[in-house]
Amino acid sequence: MDFKDIEESALRLNELYEQLEIKMYGRVWTTEELTLGFVGDVGDLAKLIQANEGVRKIDDCKEKLGHELSDCLWSVLVLANKCGIDLETVFARNTNELIDHVSRQLDTSRGVQEPPDEDVRGLTTALDQRGERDGSLGDRVF
Repeated sequence: MDFKDIEESALRLNELYEQLEIKMYGRVWTTEELTLGFVGDVGDLAKLIQANEGVRKIDDCKEKLGHELSDCLWSVLVLANKCGIDLETVFARNTNELIDHVSRQLDTSRGVQEPPDEDVRGLTTALDQRGERDGSLGDRVF
């Protein structure tokens, strides 16, 4: 399965959920409600990660962990679609930028000095100007 297949499958499942929601509640879940469901899944995922690391006892941990990771991926794909985000394109761009950035950081730590990539420097400057690079995401981003 490639990315488009996974995305189409997630969106088809969401269409079915929306039909069920209309039948049960008279309306579909809002984006905010989907996000709250996602937050709940992330909490479950955190507990399963702990169990996988041996700090919590949960039977059938690996199976449940795979299921929860799949649920979280479904939520991310659906939320991206609802918000009009082309996640495949954004993910490819972001990971490529970060690969370049981290690679340059590694080269710098080895004594190889390269000027910052103009695209990354421009993005960082734009984020600074908009107040979106406040450090809340840590130093891993830029």
